[in-house]
Amino acid sequence: MTSAAVSWIVGPEAAGERLDRHVAARLEVPRNQVQRWIAEGLVRIDGRPAKPSAALAAGERVECSPPELKEERVLPEAGDLRVLYEDDDLVALDKPAGLTVHPGAGRPTGTLAHHLLDRYPEMAGVGGPGRPGIVHRLDQGTSGVLVVARNPTAYLRLARAFASREVGKRYLGIAYGAPSPARGTIEAPIGRHPQRRKEMTVRPGGRPSKTLYETVAAAAGISLLEMDLATGRTHQIRVHLKHLGHPLVGDPVYGEARWKGLPRPVQPFLRDFPRPALHAWRIAFRHPATGAPLSFEAPVPEDLRKLWERVTGRAWPGLERPG
Repeated sequence: MTSAAVSWIVGPEAAGERLDRHVAARLEVPRNQVQRWIAEGLVRIDGRPAKPSAALAAGERVECSPPELKEERVLPEAGDLRVLYEDDDLVALDKPAGLTVHPGAGRPTGTLAHHLLDRYPEMAGVGGPGRPGIVHRLDQGTSGVLVVARNPTAYLRLARAFASREVGKRYLGIAYGAPSPARGTIEAPIGRHPQRRKEMTVRPGGRPSKTLYETVAAAAGISLLEMDLATGRTHQIRVHLKHLGHPLVGDPVYGEARWKGLPRPVQPFLRDFPRPALHAWRIAFRHPATGAPLSFEAPVPEDLRKLWERVTGRAWPGLERPG
């Protein structure tokens, strides 16, 4: 056991969450234990004592120094990293589908965080516990561009940029059906599912959430969509597309067996696609040290291209439009 303090910046996906629930989920400890810590003054928001029910705001710093907290140490592990860009302050990566970003319940090793420490040992101690340099995340099944910080100053500035929605993020996804209208905005509040606590859902009282979408192409019962996140809630795109009636192909949580209604020859490609058909395509923000505008693009993975081509019989659509 150790009393070492840990801290992190609240991201936009956690805005509005209760302090006790947020800390319990973040540190993977029982909520009643966190409530004891709060009562003892061991958990603070921006240096101030807070109540368990305090609603968090994006950009706030949560500080926690509980005596019972086990020291979470990530050891370097060799692994492939697809580096799009690197300098002394940050690294932009192309994360493959299937790779978990940081350790968590049931995934103690083999994560992106472990591979980062092998190549960038200076990231140790940068950011929150067990998450060296990590300022935002992608779901395990989502591929695409991810940015990490190499030093504490860059971490703080990037985390605040994400929290204050100063980062542009565009995604590509293959969904069932064809949205009408072909271009629009999904504004629907997202909150924790009342029965299935690991899932999110559109519900009254949820946190305001906004996704802009545009249909790039539609054929053979599926659509290629480009999406722009105006907010950054957990599972936002997956939940919003389900709410729209056009869930992502391959989504094991929010998807539907729409493949059953499509022609038999294409059913296996849709039924057996092993992940949500979602790719973090582009990201744009200002450099944390110089303020210069940066933008990065992760190439569209081969599995999405093949899925589109096999189901529609058409070539992958051109995506040369300005970003």
